[in-house]
Amino acid sequence: MSRYKLGAGLIVFSTIWSSAAFGATPAALSGSIAGYVRDARGIPQMGASVFLFNRSERLIQQAISNERGIFGFESLPADLYSVRVSLSSFLPAMKQKIAVQPGMQSLLYVDLASVLSSIELVYAAPGQGALMSDEWKWTLKASTATRPVLRVLPDLIATPPVRREPASAMFSDTRGLLSVSAGDAGSFTGASSASDMGTAFAVATSILGKNQVQFSGNLGYSPRGGIPAAGLRATFSRDGFSPEISLTVHQMYLPDRASPASFSGQPDGSPALRTMSIGMHDRIELSGRLLVEYGASMDSVSFLDHLNYISKFGRVSYRLGSKGTVQVAYSTGAPPTDLILSPGVPQKGDTTALASDLAALAIMPRISLLNGQAAVQRSQNFEAGYEKALGNTTVNLTGYREFVNNTALTVVGANDVLAVGDILPDLSSRNSIVDAGSFHRLGFAASVNQRINDKLEVGVSFGSSGALDADSSSDPVLSVRDLQSRLRSTQRFWTSARASAK
Repeated sequence: MSRYKLGAGLIVFSTIWSSAAFGATPAALSGSIAGYVRDARGIPQMGASVFLFNRSERLIQQAISNERGIFGFESLPADLYSVRVSLSSFLPAMKQKIAVQPGMQSLLYVDLASVLSSIELVYAAPGQGALMSDEWKWTLKASTATRPVLRVLPDLIATPPVRREPASAMFSDTRGLLSVSAGDAGSFTGASSASDMGTAFAVATSILGKNQVQFSGNLGYSPRGGIPAAGLRATFSRDGFSPEISLTVHQMYLPDRASPASFSGQPDGSPALRTMSIGMHDRIELSGRLLVEYGASMDSVSFLDHLNYISKFGRVSYRLGSKGTVQVAYSTGAPPTDLILSPGVPQKGDTTALASDLAALAIMPRISLLNGQAAVQRSQNFEAGYEKALGNTTVNLTGYREFVNNTALTVVGANDVLAVGDILPDLSSRNSIVDAGSFHRLGFAASVNQRINDKLEVGVSFGSSGALDADSSSDPVLSVRDLQSRLRSTQRFWTSARASAK
């Protein structure tokens, strides 16, 4: 008789507990987030990675969009959340301060694009066109934390559930890249082309799940005497987003060709070229259509003299919806390496950011000599572009205007043609560098890319670019001043075609 009463008591308790877990009460104490991922043409995107963060910027859940581009997170306590959506070949999208209210559903319409992605937020009550339906809930089954039955406590009627977040490891998502080269100098290594042996490496890790740290380097050895040529770069960003802070240093020795007497006393008979650059790159999404990227760097060059200068850059991208995208960019000083090579928000296991760091490490300032004094090439550049997708066809129009000071011009000839104090050996070839003064140029380009299918793409482009040209005088060039007087700016038209297959 007592055994019967015990069994009946268990059945009654199970029934009451099930009612608390699946009844209407949890729905009144929690809300949900659902979304729809599509590209610029409105095509649903399957397989997009969706990450859900709490107000402390800690990752708490993740999901994958299904074949209809739909994803969702249900039974969320009322609070503020952030969502990040990423998919290969698209710029990641981020939406912050998403308010989850009891009994309400926050709808996210995610538009992914290669230039500017956006997320639109709409709040809906049950029965108002919400996305919460059984056809997408399979996307939640990969994570046990998203199963409400596993998170409901018997006293849920009195108090809302408490989420216990797992402790984050000190280091996570660690990845690296290693490149070893040997043989003919200047084949692949860019800034290290003065060396016949070199090793390039890059490593990135996440500290406490929020802070992204990257460290890269390139170390080579000169063919004469094993003199090292080295470069190191460290980059820091918070949670994979901006601002991004970088520190880059180089030390190299120029080839010993026609060096002036002031160069003597250094190893290998050549002066040491040392550079240091501290840069900042930030990006702000002001709205679902407007993206602003900007940054600056403080650079120091030590070569015969100490040269210090500041470089600034910025770019504004505005998405016009079905009418395309407009971009305007401005830079002054050194080329905006962080803006040109920026891979966007780094993804888990992705080595694109590491390769970009190595590419940035290979870019050296353009240095020339004038009257025995070192000078760094600086430019002021203004660019504007427009891009529009017409089905499988993409049209691009760009134009630019550039002013260049202390132009470092590469010349081919004997080392004794010009005065010793005005000629500088090139880092990456047997040619020489001279100061060509200042000039300005204009240019434009138009291109059309056609995607035939998923594996074949063709394109054609046409444009005009400013270039330097010399007069046709047969008199020999006796000095750098003489060379500068013969140079003039001219326009050159060009055209190109390409085809790529996978």
